[in-house]
Order: sequence, then C-alpha cells, then structure tokens
Amino acid sequence: MSPGLISLNPDLKRLRDDGYEVSVEGAYLLIGNVPYVNADKKVVHGILVSALDLSGDKTIKPQNHVVFWVGDYPCDSNGSQMENLINEKNKNLQIRAGIIANFSFSQKPGPQGYADYCEKMRTYIKILEGQARALDPNATAQTFHVTDSDDQESVFCYLDTATSRAGISAVNDKLKNGKIAIVGLGGTGAYVLDLVAKTPITEIHLFDGDDFFQHNAFRSPGAPSKDDLLKKQKKVQWFSEIYSRMRKNIFPHSQFINEDNVSELKQMEFVFLCIEGTHKKAIVEYLIGNKIPFVDVGIGMYVQNGSLSGNSRVTFVSPAFQEHVARRINFGEDNEDDYSQNIQIADMNALNAALAVIKWKKIRGFYVDFGHENNITYGISTNALTNDEIPDENNDD
Repeated sequence: MSPGLISLNPDLKRLRDDGYEVSVEGAYLLIGNVPYVNADKKVVHGILVSALDLSGDKTIKPQNHVVFWVGDYPCDSNGSQMENLINEKNKNLQIRAGIIANFSFSQKPGPQGYADYCEKMRTYIKILEGQARALDPNATAQTFHVTDSDDQESVFCYLDTATSRAGISAVNDKLKNGKIAIVGLGGTGAYVLDLVAKTPITEIHLFDGDDFFQHNAFRSPGAPSKDDLLKKQKKVQWFSEIYSRMRKNIFPHSQFINEDNVSELKQMEFVFLCIEGTHKKAIVEYLIGNKIPFVDVGIGMYVQNGSLSGNSRVTFVSPAFQEHVARRINFGEDNEDDYSQNIQIADMNALNAALAVIKWKKIRGFYVDFGHENNITYGISTNALTNDEIPDENNDD
C-alpha cells in the first residue's frame, strides 16, 4: 500500500480527525472500539469494517452499502437482536490474523448511495452507538485514540482491492514472504512473471542475459511500442521496469545461469525454470542438491497437416520427490528435444506459465490440492490435461 492513505483522502481523514479509531488493513477500512449492546444488555465494543473502492490512492464513491462486523450479534437496549440490521451471519471473513468478521450489515442509503466513506461508516456507527447510549450516555466511538495502520511493508505500489473485494485476504497471505526466481524470460517465463507479480511474494529475481527483441514482443505479455523495441534493452530490464510500476522488489539479473554462477539461486525459496539447453542439467542438479523446490516448464509444438499440434508440460521437483526427473525433464542432449523447432505461441506460453504458477500456489496452500501431481501435461489435439507422477501414498486404493 502507498503510505498515508488516510491522510490523502478527505473522507478518511475526517473520520480520523473526528476521533474515530481509523485504520486500513489491506484494502479494508476499519473503525475500532465501536460501542454496541450485547445479548446480556451490556455495552461492549466491536470493529466496523468496509471494503475500500479506490482509484490509485484516492477513494471513490462506495460501490457497496454493506459493511462487516467484528463482534457479537448486536442488540437493542432491551437485549433484542437487531435482525433488521443483519445482512449475513456466520460470515467468518478473516480481515487479517486475529480479526474475523462474523456478520455483515445492510443499511441501504437513498437512491444516490453513500457519498463517501465518512457518511457510510457514520451511518452504521450511529445505529449501534444509539442503542449503547440508551444504557450508557457516555458510550462513544470517538475515542481520539487513533491507530493509522497504513501498511508500509506492502510490496505493492497501490492497494490490492481485488483481494479484499473477493474476501480472500487471509488466503492471499499464504503467498507472502520468500524469494522466488524466474530463470529465463522467454515467452513462458515472462508470463510467469506477469502472474507472480500480482501476488504478495516478497522478492522476485529475474535471470536472463538476452536482449528484448521484436520477436519476443509476439510471445510475451504486454504491448511494447516500436520505440520500446528500438531501445534494445535486456529482457530483465524491460520486464522489471514494466512490473515495477505495480510492485516493489523485482530484481533483474542480466546473466544466464550456468555451472559457474548457479549458486546465485542458493537463497531462493522456489525457482521457475523456464529455459532449455545443456546448462539446464547443472541447474537441476544444483537445485536438487540444495533442496530448493522448482518447476521446470516446456512446450513442444510442431506442424501437422497444415496446423499446429503439441503439448505443454509442467514438472514439479521437491526434496521429497525427484525420481521422475530423468524421464520428464529433457536436458537437450539429443535430437528429439521438443524445442528443436522453437515454435512458441503466446497462448501456449501463457497456459504453460499458468499451470506452473497454479502448481506453486497449491504448494503454498493458496489452492486446494487433492492430487499432489508432480507432472502436468496439456495436449493441444485432444484438449486433455493429464496429471501424473503421483507418489504412491497419495494414490487411492
């Protein structure tokens, strides 16, 4: 998140200046210490939460009138549940570790909607606070104990509102922390970057010694201009500059990884190996020897009766399972190398990358993984996706 989000927006700043305990977690706006009445007719306190709609660092008019509630079932001053306020119960939405919203509230505004977040949050606070004041005239959410928690440590240059709108912030946090490397920024490697750049992983290291040429533009994400191509930049420089517009901690290394410098990968938590050639064997042996999990990707395409056919392969290798390496990973040591014709098409590169990143996300617990496959193959002609190299203990009898 960019720093100072509250200070940059008049509606959020007004809430803070009026003494509300305002904070921002991810792309959620939180008001803490909001008084309400529980079932025992006691005044207690909860947290009111709203997803933020933003354009860059600026709030826009709330697109949704619903808010979330961290606390017990709110009651009126007589101890009766405020059923008319409840939109959904047993919500179980994790805002972050230790903060779980159990309810959502619905208080529809007029036809014009809420003008801003100050109006939206005040509306709900007034409802809850009003019942609490019937029992305790001093009950107030305006404590003037402000906790501005703008996330200075976020890897993104602006808020990830897609995650908060989907209500999966806790799941997305599983992709935080760690260093990953993408070795090779050809078609597939560039699409891997496009996908992992949108995750909160701490560091992304790019390794490739090639320049970004005109033919690369037709099998990589994005749309470089003619002037961009005339700059003759290194691939790692081009892609790091593009994706650094969105996030921090992308580190370009304008070198090929080989036997002499493979130790550059020693500090990596995970490696996407997106290259072919004789150096691959030394890299694979080093990663296995240092117990660094990785995926090796490849596409093999050929002309068949005037059309293209072929397949996309993703092979996952971990310290726990390596016996499939020799039969699945081609080290370019014979004439049957799938890359011998070097036919690469953007959609197949993108698919190859997507399958690799999905596998990585399964390993991190982001996606459910029942199969525990270590090799994935997609065939163009049959449109079949095959999962194999499954350890015996994961097979059903």
